[in-house]
Amino acid sequence: MDQRNDTDGRDRDDDGRARNARPRDGLGRPLPYGAAGVERQPEGVVRTPEETVAQAQALLDAGKPFHAHEVFEDAWKSRPDGERTLWRGLAQLAVGLTHAARGNPTGGARLLRRGADAVEEWAAVTGRPLPYGMDLGALVRWGRELAAEVAREAATVDPVARAPRLGGWGAG
Repeated sequence: MDQRNDTDGRDRDDDGRARNARPRDGLGRPLPYGAAGVERQPEGVVRTPEETVAQAQALLDAGKPFHAHEVFEDAWKSRPDGERTLWRGLAQLAVGLTHAARGNPTGGARLLRRGADAVEEWAAVTGRPLPYGMDLGALVRWGRELAAEVAREAATVDPVARAPRLGGWGAG
């Protein structure tokens, strides 16, 4: 359980590790202590790849790409070494959308491109363009197109309207 440590002013978990316990909004931005926030994703959850994709899609559809990034990050940390590039790339795509929705076009575009590159690299190395029901080619195109748009227009994007479809049936 997260707790406030009054000695150094940092939030720490029961084992003494630094953990930010501040509530967060739907895009993962910290809110003041005591404010009503969006429930955070639990950390360190081991899910099947299919559960990861389904949960991340539900979060993306709800306009919570930061939370989807946390789900992908759990997969990145818990899946076999041969899959980590894929899950890291998906986490970067989700956090890139987060930054674009927060009004940070430079960071959003950079992370979207980095994520698209990682996903494309993984698909090329493994020869698996459709793992776990995901069309990686469609996700790479989505990430690159959104990165170009965000960089060109420097506009904040609507995370629901621009959420990718992980299942490969198009992007939002």
